[in-house]
Amino acid sequence: MSNTPSNDTLAQDFVAFAVQSKVLRFGEFKTKAGRLSPYFFNAGLFDDGAKLGRLAEFYARRLIDSGVQFDMLFGPAYKGITLAAAVAIELARLGHNKPFAYNRKEAKDHGEGGTLVGAPVQGRVLIIDDVISAGTSVRESLALIAQAGATPAGVAIALDRQEKATANGQDSPLSAVQQVEQQHGLPVISVATLSDLLHYLSVQSDPELSAFLQPVSAYRTRYGV
Repeated sequence: MSNTPSNDTLAQDFVAFAVQSKVLRFGEFKTKAGRLSPYFFNAGLFDDGAKLGRLAEFYARRLIDSGVQFDMLFGPAYKGITLAAAVAIELARLGHNKPFAYNRKEAKDHGEGGTLVGAPVQGRVLIIDDVISAGTSVRESLALIAQAGATPAGVAIALDRQEKATANGQDSPLSAVQQVEQQHGLPVISVATLSDLLHYLSVQSDPELSAFLQPVSAYRTRYGV
């Protein structure tokens, strides 16, 4: 487990933006795995045009910098739908016009039918989501991409929590992101990580924020990879 803080400017700007937008909050929160976390990230709170546009800018810049090659974007229902559309708009603004598609949770039996909406799913497909918790959304997306005869190119997320995944109540030595990378052989591109969050807290002059450095660091020590 690395506790090396990041001075990645894009990541630091994103963490600051998430805190200011109250998308990233500090306190005591229970995770899906039943852990008590000192922070909570809810991308659903990027809930107006200005915040969504800025979020898309962070994704697009990270994707362009990553060098990952892809032909289109895919947004898993539900959060991924908005994210894929917003990122497609921002990429086009930056000169990288890409088609995008998304899925419905339930197949439609009239009109165009099926579960896929948007551009034809073909070529190298990049999945856009907010976080990877259990990897379920990624697996479902990969199945849809395979059914369409396309090739997955990677996954882009906003925040990598860098903590051990759980299965049947047991901690894995790998994080959910690492499991996706190893099991499916795909790169996962994150705008920011827990290491970036720790660095952000370590340089704060605001005592209300800096007070959370110790609990977040302790959480990383206990559950981090």
